[in-house]
Amino acid sequence: MTEHAGPDDERASPDDEHAGTDDGPVLAASDVSVSFGDVDVLDGVGVDFEAGTVAALVGPNGAGKTTALEVLAGLRSPDAGTVTRRSAAARSVAYLPQSPRFRDAFTAREVVSFYASLVDVDVDVDALLDRVGLSAAADRRADALSGGMTRLLGLAQALVGDPPVVVLDEPTSGLDPDAADHVFEVVADIAADGRLVLTASHDLAAIQRRADRVLLLADGEVQLDGTPDALVADAGVETLRDVFSAAVGETGRRATAVSAAAPGGEQ
Repeated sequence: MTEHAGPDDERASPDDEHAGTDDGPVLAASDVSVSFGDVDVLDGVGVDFEAGTVAALVGPNGAGKTTALEVLAGLRSPDAGTVTRRSAAARSVAYLPQSPRFRDAFTAREVVSFYASLVDVDVDVDALLDRVGLSAAADRRADALSGGMTRLLGLAQALVGDPPVVVLDEPTSGLDPDAADHVFEVVADIAADGRLVLTASHDLAAIQRRADRVLLLADGEVQLDGTPDALVADAGVETLRDVFSAAVGETGRRATAVSAAAPGGEQ
């Protein structure tokens, strides 16, 4: 969890579960910076997110997307700046890594039941599995699930405790187009409940169809921010991939430096 520091510590990133007003942003970052050695990964990033939306963070490999997600989810403290979260739920934020792992011997139902045992609220495990389309696989062992089913199981456990913010790192990486589209369909359905779903993904076609908002991260800053249709129209191109290619430009060299400096690599 994010560290709580005193009022004189400007580097604090408080996890304020009651920050903001009822109609304010559910998640906000102000002047957030993160460096790995002498490489600035995030440089004074300020952004806020409303509930009920799918927001997609895109950018070249090494741009700092995973770092940004970890900071926003409260898993990593920024070097400077603040992150605030507004929540009265049992879990303020759910985070699903790029490669979720579960106990092989557990069935899908047992996986979700285990996570349900960690929160102090009643959880309808079968309803969550049905929500993501895994009812028929409820009694299948985790190690017998396909890649797409494993991501869906991750989404089911992410919904335990009814978190208002769900953060997903590359939820469709390595999936075939049909499986990826189904995952994003479930993601859109989750946001329709009034949650914020914040994801980083290279699946620009799915993002163009399913995301409400796209933020392009490059050179440590949010370079573009808008709806997919608006970004495509403003650039005078046909697809979000065209927007991405034109906007990224010469950031590849810097992104490589970020990736090399980041602990464990950076996406």
